[in-house]
Amino acid sequence: MHHCRLKEGQTGRCRARKNIEGKVVCANYGRLTSMALDPIEKKPLKRFHPGSRILSVGSYGCNLSCPFCQNHQISMAGEDEIQTVFLSPRELCEKALETVPLGNIGVAFTYNEPMIGYEYIRDTAVFLKKEHLKTVAVTNGSVSLEAVGEVMPLVDAWNIDLKGFTKKYYEKLGGNLSVVQSFIKEAAKYGHVELTTLIVPEENDQEEEMEEMAKWIADIDPNIPLHVTRFFPNWQMQDRPPTEVDMVYHLARIAGKHLKYVYTGNC
Repeated sequence: MHHCRLKEGQTGRCRARKNIEGKVVCANYGRLTSMALDPIEKKPLKRFHPGSRILSVGSYGCNLSCPFCQNHQISMAGEDEIQTVFLSPRELCEKALETVPLGNIGVAFTYNEPMIGYEYIRDTAVFLKKEHLKTVAVTNGSVSLEAVGEVMPLVDAWNIDLKGFTKKYYEKLGGNLSVVQSFIKEAAKYGHVELTTLIVPEENDQEEEMEEMAKWIADIDPNIPLHVTRFFPNWQMQDRPPTEVDMVYHLARIAGKHLKYVYTGNC
């Protein structure tokens, strides 16, 4: 999304893409910082194989700068700032197969921003599909379709953060609303999509904004689930109280006027 112009050896804003011998490559390819067998609902995905589990993996780096990031220890880290373990796409697929008896249905790329290392998702998905396992991506959607278009048909389910619905708020986070909108529209053509909006006090908690957002989602497909979740102070945003529970429910009801499936989280 940022189209960083990098000199030899220089790393981009996302901390994961690097200029090596004149070519921008994925420096965090296969370098995992986190792995857990999670309930699918934790992604969150409510309407994709409910009751199952999924092997969830993360690397490092992110192309946004959300001051409330709950995974900032890895998302804001570079390659020399955190310990990683390398797993090739084939090895990750084998790990997923090992956990099938425990209810696992595939691999979810999550925790940091996975699409900055889309090549790893692409290559792993090929192995997963051969084994009839699912590929899931939990992303902020702040990536250009030109860069990741080849990945879209390979992902079975997405949870995409729709941070808010104003250009100003996205600019504050280092993103671009129109880029995310395009990503959501494209993802909905190929696989199952659910969206998540974290309600941050005094930032994106206006009724009018939720109304506009829900209408826009409904124009794509009113069956797209929306998760409206509660904010808790974290990282660089310790100056706000947790979102009032009543506010989360209120905004969820507004979204529910336009969308069939609206869920509340962290309440």
